[in-house]
Amino acid sequence: MGKLVIGILAHVDAGKTTLSESLLYLSGKIGRLGRVDNKDAYLDTYDLERARGITIFSKQAIFEIGETQITLLDTPGHVDFSAEMERTLQVLDYAILVISGADGVQGHTKTLWRLLHTYRIPVFLFINKMDQNGTDKDKLMKELKNQLDDGCIEFGEVQTEDFYDQLAMCEEIMMETFLATGHIETSQIKRAVTGRKVFPCFFGSALKLEGVEQFMQGIVKYAMTPSYPDQFGAKIFKVARDEQGNRLTYMKLTGGRLKVKDVLTNKIWKEKVNQIRIYSGQKFEAVNEIEAGSVCSVTGLSQARPGEGLGIEEASDTPVLEPVLSYQILLPQGCDPRVMLPKLRQIEEEEPELHIGWDEQLQEIQAQIMGEVQIEILQSLIQSRFGVGVAFDEGRIVYKETIANVVEGVGHFEPLRHYAEVHLILTPGEPGSGLQFGAECSEDSLSKSWQRLILTHLEEKAHKGVLTGAAITDMKITLVSGRAHNKHTDGGDFREATYRAVRQGLKEAKSILLEPFYAFQLELPAKMVGRAMSDIEKMDGTCEISETNGETAVLMGSAPVVTMRNYQKEVMAYTKGLGRLFCSLKGYEPCHNADEVIENTGYDSERDLVNPTGSVFCAHGSGFLVEWDAVKDYMHVESYLRQEDSSIETALNQASYTEERWISLEEIDQIINKTFYANQGKKSAWKTRKTARDSYYEPVTYVGEKENKEEYLLVDGYNIIHAWPELKELAEDNMDGARMKLIDTLSNYQGIRKCRIIVVFDAYRVQGHFEEVMDYHNIHLVYTREAQTADQYIEKFAYVNQKKYNITVATSDGLQQLIIRGAGGALLSARELKVEIEGANERLKQEYQEAKGIDRNYLVDALSPVAKQQIKEIVNKENDQ
Repeated sequence: MGKLVIGILAHVDAGKTTLSESLLYLSGKIGRLGRVDNKDAYLDTYDLERARGITIFSKQAIFEIGETQITLLDTPGHVDFSAEMERTLQVLDYAILVISGADGVQGHTKTLWRLLHTYRIPVFLFINKMDQNGTDKDKLMKELKNQLDDGCIEFGEVQTEDFYDQLAMCEEIMMETFLATGHIETSQIKRAVTGRKVFPCFFGSALKLEGVEQFMQGIVKYAMTPSYPDQFGAKIFKVARDEQGNRLTYMKLTGGRLKVKDVLTNKIWKEKVNQIRIYSGQKFEAVNEIEAGSVCSVTGLSQARPGEGLGIEEASDTPVLEPVLSYQILLPQGCDPRVMLPKLRQIEEEEPELHIGWDEQLQEIQAQIMGEVQIEILQSLIQSRFGVGVAFDEGRIVYKETIANVVEGVGHFEPLRHYAEVHLILTPGEPGSGLQFGAECSEDSLSKSWQRLILTHLEEKAHKGVLTGAAITDMKITLVSGRAHNKHTDGGDFREATYRAVRQGLKEAKSILLEPFYAFQLELPAKMVGRAMSDIEKMDGTCEISETNGETAVLMGSAPVVTMRNYQKEVMAYTKGLGRLFCSLKGYEPCHNADEVIENTGYDSERDLVNPTGSVFCAHGSGFLVEWDAVKDYMHVESYLRQEDSSIETALNQASYTEERWISLEEIDQIINKTFYANQGKKSAWKTRKTARDSYYEPVTYVGEKENKEEYLLVDGYNIIHAWPELKELAEDNMDGARMKLIDTLSNYQGIRKCRIIVVFDAYRVQGHFEEVMDYHNIHLVYTREAQTADQYIEKFAYVNQKKYNITVATSDGLQQLIIRGAGGALLSARELKVEIEGANERLKQEYQEAKGIDRNYLVDALSPVAKQQIKEIVNKENDQ
């Protein structure tokens, strides 16, 4: 038997619950039609729903039509509960959109349509209440095509020429078939429906069972049963509790099978399934096993959250619909907030968009809420579940913050016997994109386990902006570097360093305050359009006349929620009840009065002790605090971004490679003085040795220096590959290609400079690998043995041969730089090596130009075969030009 999961959606009062009852009745699932006004609807199982006559929580029912089993998910229609509806969309195969024939396409209907487009869900439309006077099928079809999609086609009379003609206009393949044969195959229509090219429309009256049977048969005929992989996968879309208080986790299986006592795991939790329940209405059946395509609830999971993916299933993106109003929850006298907060968090598990939180500065519990109806429901829910009567204040707008430029945030946490440093790139995202996290960090800098932990810490918290303390959004945060200590680092250290890195980056960035905007549709008498447009302008909104028929006009536009919040009452007053305002959340845009909001908020990011902007470093055995603007002067890992310009964004566009910022040179001197030379007595060679700063500013040369010792250049191969952008980009697709390009570049360079070059590559992860040394033209290649890193090989070579050779090491690893300086070696960063090679090539080219035209080219005679070949290539290139 084929399985379909279908959700039913509608604007409130369109007749969604009535249609659900009709589907269940005609399929034989229930023997008597329930009614919303009689408070006996099969899917309105909660007392609150029956009392209010609206659907508040999504429920499911299972019924069969022929050989197809349908799991029907009923969703809330009221806009205050649209977040509950959106969570259900994540698991749907198809959706039924119910539209009132008396009202047509309304504001919330368009919101639902945009959501269905976002989630790429195929849609069947049922235009309800066609038994009411004044309904016009042709007019409604034109409205559906104009306001929703041209693919909306009536499926009332199929297999007619007009029907096929309309289908043919929706897809080229169907057009070709129609022109060739005069009709279109059902299989082609099914593919077009599933591909969202066609949206079948059916007309009827759910209350009188008119057109419902034909609608049911249309779904079965034109829907395709999905196929699922054998690997286990599941998407969690809801958390609830039964009458006994047991926590229920609702999910849809998207692959494999699930059995009782199976262990499910996520990045953070690992728990066993105690029971599998298949709900239909208020009743459930306990089963031992279910297969892919089924929707069930399980007990035993205490940490699962809506939106999480299990097995092969990925987690969901940030919901499109979210509350834009924040309220203080007012507790009765004598009720301890610390006792009440954990109880409220149980409700937050079921309604994640509430964002229940404790504001330390204001000493109050806050919740984010969609509207007044949701407040009433929450009050009733808290009273019935916990016996506490709560109230809510007047509420305030939920602002958000984002950034306008790219920055690098650095967080360091190093009190005594602790150590962690994290570098993050904060990049502005597209409006509405939310927060995205990623990692482009070499495992040589941080192991994969540390990287995963940092990403977990990034995702586990709502990070505050620095303008008003509002949550940040619309940006990507990428882990690019960091450091741990073998003995002194634990997971908590990286939590502190990660949080501080985000905040330090935000302090450096150009922050933007965002506020929520409504998209609105205002229908009113045409003679009042001027008044309405003037109102919208005063509200800092924009609008335009979308249509007018002489007596009535329709204005469409957008405006800030804060200015339009109570405008519905004004519309009703000045139009004497003839005007209708439909609002839906458009999204967040730059705040129209940002300076005023920031001043009124009075938030001081540097006094927010819970969300610090600075970092903790260690010196002389004790930790000390460094303010955010000085962190990069103390950090231990070089900077990922080049900062030669005050504008990071401009520098990024101009840079051809990343510039590293080194550990402070004075700090290197101090560390080496305390460690490497600490036991050499009062007559230490340190007395006559140059400081790191003196050595740093010496020009880098390889010939005729330090008693004319033989020159060695040791290159940390993979470190350089990941530091040069052109090699890093190549390595993502072809590491062998990046490696050979580096080797060829160094081979050419050796031909010019005549020093010995050793390129060292890590092979320490290759089980059983022995140290491998080979020659490539004029340079030496080393692949380290198992359990030996390139760092270790280079450090050992430098230490053993420091008196014998003049050794220079090319690396961007800050720790390795420190060790090489301690061993008396010279250093080149990845940037400097690139500059040196490019400079050598340029000098070679200039020498060739100067020698050009001379009968005898003694310069060429003195060059190596590799250098001669390079000159030959330059000559050929110029001749071609």
